[in-house]
Amino acid sequence: MSLLMIDFLERFSENVLSATGFSVEMTHPFKAVFYLLVIILFSWIANWIAKQGILVILGKAIKRTSSKWDDVFFEKKVFSRMSHLAPVIVIFWFGRALMSEYPKLIEGINMLTNVYIIIVVTMVLFAIINAVGTIYEGYDISKSKPIKGFLQILKIFIGFLVAILILAMIMGRSPLYYLTGLGAASAILLLIFKDTILNFVGGVQVTANNMVQIGDWIEMPKYGADGDVIEINLYTVVVQNWDRTITTIPTYALISDSFKNWRGMVESGGRRIKRAINIDARSIKICDDAMIQNFEKVYLLKDYIKQKKEEIASYNQEHDFDESLAVNGRRLTNIGTFRAYIKNYLANHPNIHKEMIFMVRQMAPSEKGIPLEIYAFTNDIAWVNYESIQSDIFDHILSRISFFELKVFQDPSEITVSIGNGGGLNQPEQDKK
Repeated sequence: MSLLMIDFLERFSENVLSATGFSVEMTHPFKAVFYLLVIILFSWIANWIAKQGILVILGKAIKRTSSKWDDVFFEKKVFSRMSHLAPVIVIFWFGRALMSEYPKLIEGINMLTNVYIIIVVTMVLFAIINAVGTIYEGYDISKSKPIKGFLQILKIFIGFLVAILILAMIMGRSPLYYLTGLGAASAILLLIFKDTILNFVGGVQVTANNMVQIGDWIEMPKYGADGDVIEINLYTVVVQNWDRTITTIPTYALISDSFKNWRGMVESGGRRIKRAINIDARSIKICDDAMIQNFEKVYLLKDYIKQKKEEIASYNQEHDFDESLAVNGRRLTNIGTFRAYIKNYLANHPNIHKEMIFMVRQMAPSEKGIPLEIYAFTNDIAWVNYESIQSDIFDHILSRISFFELKVFQDPSEITVSIGNGGGLNQPEQDKK
């Protein structure tokens, strides 16, 4: 069939050109142009048939299969890019035979065809790499072992080799000639690709040491990052901050700078509360009988008061203290009883993680009073829920503190200013804000 087509085109061109009255020498270049236009037309038709015909049929067949892999390959245009090889078939089928009268043009067509094949094959390889990356991201392991950076390095390596191969074809030299020349320019290449090399090394270490995963909450103030990792690639780690902004961090920065990863908190199922209430030291005192009687009525303190009364009475009797003086022996204090109340309150709180440490501790006194710190973990790590639980706990504690005849410390200078200004009524507008 190709011979018949070639014979028909040769006769057609000769008839058309002979009708013009030009000599054979003058019609020779016009025939070459005509044949080139015919080859281009047939190549375009072959490409159109491959895309509109084969790909439509193939797409319908792929949708009927149960496998998802072929769907990914189709979506990433692997088959679409392979259809670009159809013009090559046309050129090898009858293009060379049609241009047999023009050996120099055949050499040029062969060279351009080979370059075209290499470019199309490279595009197909890139599409396959993209498809492999998408398929891999569908597995859970992709969150802890991302390969996007490695795939990007593979693309760069393939592109580099293809560029060398195409250059060697055009210049008519061996690819080894250019590869050998690159050895002498290695210092320049290292300078040009310095960031790529550093980020590649950083990406390997980050992945190998499992420092960051997709979905991790990380904090890196130097780069303004505070949110979830949504992408790890060759050059950057992309973080979506809690204010919905996007921050990009160089991959190498994760091993050269410090950052905080909250993954451990998420995996443990508990989120830490570490906050103190400053108690006014002037409100701390020994409990008298009336206070103890009131404390005994508190559900969370009944057992504690009973145990402490027996323990203190036994200790004081054993050491024969003169209990007429409050300074002698052991006594219950309002701050100690309040601390026991908070501890029992946390132990009975449904949102406090019971399998993780929780305590109420008294910190070193300072000019701000005596800090009473709550150190515990909530069993709900969601930020909004965590803040709500923490607020409810401190709402409860602050509302009960006066029952123990304690006071929260407030800066005396602020109180004086407030009173001197009529409780803030005469303050400037800027201070009110």
